[in-house]
Amino acid sequence: MTAKPDGITDDAALGGRLRLRQPRRGHRFGHDAILLAAICPAQAGDTVIDLGAGVGAAGLALAIRVADTAVTLVEIDPRLAALAQENARLNGMDARVRAVTLDVGAPARAFAAAGLAADSLDHVLMNPPFNDPHRQRMSPDAARRLAHAASQSVLPSWLKTAARLMRARGTLSLIWRADGLADVLAALTPTFGGVTVLPVYPAPNKPAIRVLVTAIKASRAPLTLAPPLTLADAAGRPTAAAAAVLRDGAALVPPI
Repeated sequence: MTAKPDGITDDAALGGRLRLRQPRRGHRFGHDAILLAAICPAQAGDTVIDLGAGVGAAGLALAIRVADTAVTLVEIDPRLAALAQENARLNGMDARVRAVTLDVGAPARAFAAAGLAADSLDHVLMNPPFNDPHRQRMSPDAARRLAHAASQSVLPSWLKTAARLMRARGTLSLIWRADGLADVLAALTPTFGGVTVLPVYPAPNKPAIRVLVTAIKASRAPLTLAPPLTLADAAGRPTAAAAAVLRDGAALVPPI
């Protein structure tokens, strides 16, 4: 990590292949963004949107892994959106990755004005705020609260936006708290099917901490529980599977 005088740090991900400038304080990218990018089954030439993109970690990680994807990074915080656009430039991807300052819950006309028409995208990535302010201790930092804490209405609102933007049979990829899986499945039911759930465990004999979920718009396929990902072994060392994703940028795409 390299500190900058303006309160911005210059950090690396994917074994140094992804460079990310981000605020020293407040919301900072972590494993969740890289795992989210890894679960998306995008192919070359596809169009992708990353909702709640922060400084662009997930969308840019996907763009590195899958050549010729066109990625839009949507972020409500203007400062983070500006950093996301700068990060696209720093990584040589500003020709096919752009950042937009926009509330995910904004009406369809606001997205259309930003060039994001309904039924136009192949894939949606989303890492919504998933901490319940009534159940979990919240950060005193306002930016971190905005990124991590939300009411129970946020997930349905984000899924409504995702469904509107994607084509029929488009794919949604999201990451959520493992103990909130029931809420995710309930919120997906009206619009999405073909749901695949991949649990993420921190170590052997530990409960899952995250679930990676993919779903297909307008599908009637049944739910699939994919083989899990364990991040560290009993000695605390990264597992080979985790290193392949987090360091080498490998895909983590279950069959859908």
